[in-house]
Amino acid sequence: MPIPPPPSRSGIGSGGEPEGPTKETPASIVVRKSDLRWVLVAYDRFRCHAATVPVETHASGDVEQSRAFLSRYYYSNFVDVLNWKHRWRSRFDVSPAAAVTVGDLQFGTDVRIRFGELGAYHVNLPVTGSLTWRQGRGAPRQATARTAAVFRPVGETSLERWGGDCRLLAVKIERAALEDQLTRLIDTPVRAPIELAPTIDLTRAPGTSWLRLVRLMAADAAQPQGLLHNPVVGAQLQEALIAGLLSAADHPYRERLERPSPVTAAPGAIRRVVDAMRAQPGRPFTAADLALVAGVSVRSLQESFRRYIGMSPMAYLRQVRLARVHEDLRQADPVLHTVTGIAYRYGFLHMGRFAAEYRAQYGVPPSDTLRR
Repeated sequence: MPIPPPPSRSGIGSGGEPEGPTKETPASIVVRKSDLRWVLVAYDRFRCHAATVPVETHASGDVEQSRAFLSRYYYSNFVDVLNWKHRWRSRFDVSPAAAVTVGDLQFGTDVRIRFGELGAYHVNLPVTGSLTWRQGRGAPRQATARTAAVFRPVGETSLERWGGDCRLLAVKIERAALEDQLTRLIDTPVRAPIELAPTIDLTRAPGTSWLRLVRLMAADAAQPQGLLHNPVVGAQLQEALIAGLLSAADHPYRERLERPSPVTAAPGAIRRVVDAMRAQPGRPFTAADLALVAGVSVRSLQESFRRYIGMSPMAYLRQVRLARVHEDLRQADPVLHTVTGIAYRYGFLHMGRFAAEYRAQYGVPPSDTLRR
């Protein structure tokens, strides 16, 4: 299967619909509307949406207001204050998204919170203080800065004592997002819910690495121009967070995840992926999204792309995006548009690296193309 050349605007109609083959779109990889309809429906159903990740902040000394805020962004709950001896004030900073919600939370006084069943996977990582918790019929456990608490979607859940000095990072992962990603990673259906071990050791890898990633996302979300707000990079960060949890926590699929047996994707599956990239290169595809389009695991897709096309799927997507930037620069009015704005639209965030890639591909700086 020869490598398809990067597309130009000629392959897309004025209404954004794929058209037939052109001199730059060989018949072997014609964008088929029937294929793309399935591709984009599947993509929208399972992707980690990250177009906007606002930070919602709550600060209050009112129990009901604090309870309602946690219920809105996490789970329905009942709160019992265990220490009324001093004035207190809760502080919650939450970045909600479709697949992953990350929060920096501190209640400000000792409380007990009952949730019922969560319906999602969840991890609490104390930054200071400690947290005593219980799920299902298990014995109470304690989470500290050295040990994270891991919750499954099923089983009555309670925080038996959330200390007033305990500030924690709370990560909520939608059940379908985690289970679907694990299925794609190991190329095998999984039995749900995933039996994640109840704790993660945060003093050694991979637990320490995952903790750093959670901290990065929590801090980045507070920045208006942070990478988490970029639709391309934000989706990849959320996907990395889910994959990181699957690597950091013990579960029955851990060994298969570390030593998968990839299945080579058929050429038709590779064409579907290429079609999806070329049809909408600005969409924030991740490796897992593209694997879903092909119907194979991420590793299988990567090996198949290298076999048939000679590069990884993300490297090919970068070529497609670079070509689309080139076309947009050629057609743009330099009075109304900038190189940075057009490049950012397609996920190029490092302008120095982008300019070098562009010049290597087209022989001129991107600014020259815009001024022509």
